[in-house]
Amino acid sequence: MKLIVRQAYLNKLIHVRGTPDIKIITGVRRSGKSKLLETFKDYIANSLSDANIIHINFNLTKFESLKEYHELENYIENNYAYGKENIVMIDEVQMCPQFELAVNSLHATEKYDIYLTGSNAFLLSSDLATLFTGRTFEIKVYPFSFQEFVQYYAIDDPYAAFERYLTEGGMAGSYLYKEQEAKYDYIADVFATLIVRDIRQKYKIRNMVLMDRISDFLMDNISNLTSTRNIAQALTNNNDKINHKTVGNYLEYLCNAYAFYKFRRYDIKGKKYLLSNDKFYLSDHTFRYAKLGIKNMDYGRILENIVAIELLRRGYEVYVGILYKKEIDFVAVKRNEKLYIQVSDNISDDKTFQREVTPLLKINDAYPKTVIARTHHGEYLCEGIRIIDISDWLLEQ
Repeated sequence: MKLIVRQAYLNKLIHVRGTPDIKIITGVRRSGKSKLLETFKDYIANSLSDANIIHINFNLTKFESLKEYHELENYIENNYAYGKENIVMIDEVQMCPQFELAVNSLHATEKYDIYLTGSNAFLLSSDLATLFTGRTFEIKVYPFSFQEFVQYYAIDDPYAAFERYLTEGGMAGSYLYKEQEAKYDYIADVFATLIVRDIRQKYKIRNMVLMDRISDFLMDNISNLTSTRNIAQALTNNNDKINHKTVGNYLEYLCNAYAFYKFRRYDIKGKKYLLSNDKFYLSDHTFRYAKLGIKNMDYGRILENIVAIELLRRGYEVYVGILYKKEIDFVAVKRNEKLYIQVSDNISDDKTFQREVTPLLKINDAYPKTVIARTHHGEYLCEGIRIIDISDWLLEQ
């Protein structure tokens, strides 16, 4: 498989090298966590002459004997090199039961710089503080961005490239297949076999049919306001009443596995978070195609999904904005920076254009406001609002 250097993620690892944190690479299955660790390993080997890299990949049978945490710790201690920078890299660490005991013990010696990858359901952001006694630093990895897609395929025309990205997405493992149906078969298998299997193993779920129905419902309702109660009502039939608390648990599991991301609503005028009705977006929009097909596509909602994940890639906290009962697609916040964003497939019709711009014009603060759409021409300003083609916005540094 062709490999590209995912420089943004690599830079994050380089910048935290040597800190006392336990570095943990998280993200949806097949998003490139292991390849990133290999790239970082190559960087260390080529740039540090005194580095002693202890790399364990539990996908390889030669490390089978280390799937007992005492053996894992003993192996690492036996490979320690005095006078060198000892760097421990463990891939698929969850395959060693009670791995956290070995990692915490090694970390307590203050002799090792530790990096971990693991199954999405077993290295959850919410669990890191509980698992590890030392401080952790999380590197969140997402499927290929549009920039990485363009780099991978070396496409010069950004508009043509985006039309391909719209259908092919960011699951790079699918790029090896020539036929689109084969690509979607691969993506569907990633979702069904890997993501759902992890969830079932982690949470001991018995009703996998309900889990599948809930994930299909979320895929079919990308960018729609959703609550546990309305999902339960929608999925309830004459023979099967579904408890909204069970739905809530399953939603949490799907988000824990990085299959979906939940976006809360934020009242812009009242400056408060709203408790009811969230939005859910897929970690990669092609999971929807692979599971539900491509008939009756609403490309505006798919573009919204792409922008949502890109904002997360860029490190923003993202909310759905509400102002005077009008919705702002995204309020993106990062320290003192704030962005207001509307997303639309086509704004060539004046009525549609006004529908997207009007809510932004009612926001009284001076933070940047942007409409992102498939305009296929250069950006421009309308009453201080930036109008930009989605491919140009996605390619911005």
